Amino acid sequence: MEKQTLPASSCSLVLLEETKKSPLLMSNGGGGGHPPAAAANVSLVEGSGDGGGGACVGLDKKGGVVTRPQPGYPERETWTRQMDFIMSCVGFAVGLGNVWRFPYLCYKNGGGVFLIPYMLIVFVGGIPIFFLEIALGQFMKAGSINVWNIAPLFKGLGYASMVIVFFCNTYYIMVLTWGFYYLIKSFNSVLPWSTCDNIWNTPTCIETFHHQQCRNGSLANTTIVNNMTCADLATSRSPVIEFWENKVLNISPGLDVPGSFHWELMLCLMFVWVLVYFCVWKGVKSTGKIVYVTATFPYVVLVILLVRGVTLPGAYDGIMYYIKPDWSKLLEAQVWIDAGTQIFFSYAIGLGALTALGSYNRFNNDCYKDAFVLALINSGTSFFAGFVVFSILGFMANEQGVDISQVAESGPGLAFIAYPKAVSLMPVAPLWAALFFFMLLLLGLDSQFVGVEGFVTGILDLFPGQYNHRYKREIAVAICCLLCFIIDLSMVTQGGMYVFQLFDYYSASGMTLLWQAFWECIIVAWVYGADRFMDDVARMIGYRPFPWMKWCWSFITPCVCLAIFMFHLFNYKPLTYNNVYVYPWWGEVIGWCMALSSMLCIPVSVLYKLFRAKGTFKERWAHLTTPVWGAHHLEYMAPDVRDLTLISPGNDDNKVIIFESVM
Repeated sequence: MEKQTLPASSCSLVLLEETKKSPLLMSNGGGGGHPPAAAANVSLVEGSGDGGGGACVGLDKKGGVVTRPQPGYPERETWTRQMDFIMSCVGFAVGLGNVWRFPYLCYKNGGGVFLIPYMLIVFVGGIPIFFLEIALGQFMKAGSINVWNIAPLFKGLGYASMVIVFFCNTYYIMVLTWGFYYLIKSFNSVLPWSTCDNIWNTPTCIETFHHQQCRNGSLANTTIVNNMTCADLATSRSPVIEFWENKVLNISPGLDVPGSFHWELMLCLMFVWVLVYFCVWKGVKSTGKIVYVTATFPYVVLVILLVRGVTLPGAYDGIMYYIKPDWSKLLEAQVWIDAGTQIFFSYAIGLGALTALGSYNRFNNDCYKDAFVLALINSGTSFFAGFVVFSILGFMANEQGVDISQVAESGPGLAFIAYPKAVSLMPVAPLWAALFFFMLLLLGLDSQFVGVEGFVTGILDLFPGQYNHRYKREIAVAICCLLCFIIDLSMVTQGGMYVFQLFDYYSASGMTLLWQAFWECIIVAWVYGADRFMDDVARMIGYRPFPWMKWCWSFITPCVCLAIFMFHLFNYKPLTYNNVYVYPWWGEVIGWCMALSSMLCIPVSVLYKLFRAKGTFKERWAHLTTPVWGAHHLEYMAPDVRDLTLISPGNDDNKVIIFESVM
């Protein structure tokens, strides 16, 4: 049973000492060297905030500052059920990357062999940081910024995660916009991307390629179909590609040519943002219910698509391409880098949203067990989705008479080119298209609104009492959605795809997430203390986690993050679109500014706080790395004290003196 919260009616604290061990003297003088109130187990003094308001502050046994909210501060929400938290984490972490990125990486990097580096990095990088972020949020009861009150000097880490998740919220929703657009277009008797007789098609459009008839090089000038030779077929384009580039994107020549707005996409964008707003506006009480649909229904669709996929001709060949092991790949560094990068992407590490979700847990929730369950669901979904994707791609390759390597793609190329082409070849194509894009929409929707929830939680934690308006959350969510929508308008123009890729490549790239994860481990393990945090986790869950976690936070995970980060840095390549269009220099400058806007938050904030503090460097460091505890820590962190609700002042059996210290 969870402990009762202490009343917050005054800045008083109950101090408890066992009279057998050390009789507590009420006066400051004498007492044979007994510590004054400020050095007892925990003590509070009222902060001299402006106008006499604010929080109560003091020092804990470890030297940490304790803050206590005044009356009128809203009490932090908690999940209605613990399953709400599990489903929210599943909805956020299990997203489009599990469906469109992992299967391709598995095929590309040796099939089943790829699972060896993947699972290894799951245990040395993915699960330790995943658990760290959830446990931090649960322990500190704060979002991505205030959670770093555990080491206030490094609060810039929280601001960095806010910048990253803001960028993610801004550009990620475009995938949902495109998916919703395709979903609407699926409700036609003939799918618009399956034919070449539309106004956006070009003369080079051809529905059936007949590649198998052109494998003999001597037939280059032989007419195959529609008065087209094999040489002509080499330059022809599929109606799926033309629908994507000419109709959906209506893409311009480059980043410097924004072109006109696509009004249909703009309406889809507006609809999706309104949907996200109403999923988030009431907080975790409503979000926790919505994710039961958005997180579970994609699994139903995946099962349906798998059953349909394995019954298609060519499905077996596609699945064998997916899992067939190539042991030589283990010697390639790129395979290990791809595995590490995929882990950090799919586990949603470094964005601060997991911290926000964990902050709504009960203090004594077993987040250690939750971390392993969620990791199993995440990685299991990725592996399962591979069978769905490659059974369909195998059918597509069989129908076109080409090798599967020519149809296997990842990212938007899989979602909006390869898969639409595959479903157009099936009987009752509109049904399967609608199912797929509805799944795509739900997969991305919960990731999107949980990301917005994490961002808004961090912002509201900065102003817990100053703007305690009745509709504070609703207004904050509306401002966030509106600001992102305004930025997104640049992505529904003809040059919008170039802007989208700029955000995707730089703002939330592998380097920024690895940089974030590296510092999270360093701060918790070496500044706050790995053993100290393990003790804190034990206070929450009732037992100490396996020491492997401590070893990972202290040594293994930072080394893994740093190694992958350096690999990305040394192998940096300028951004291109379709390997043809090279971004201008000023476009790369904008991209690096987005990347550095989050990465520089950490060193800049550290230098700023050290510069503003007073005293020697040692004194500044000691002061700025002293944790700032919340009110809930007073109840749970008092050592060797039984439940306060069971203690009465006049009970001699307890041998306890209770008094109030008020300044």
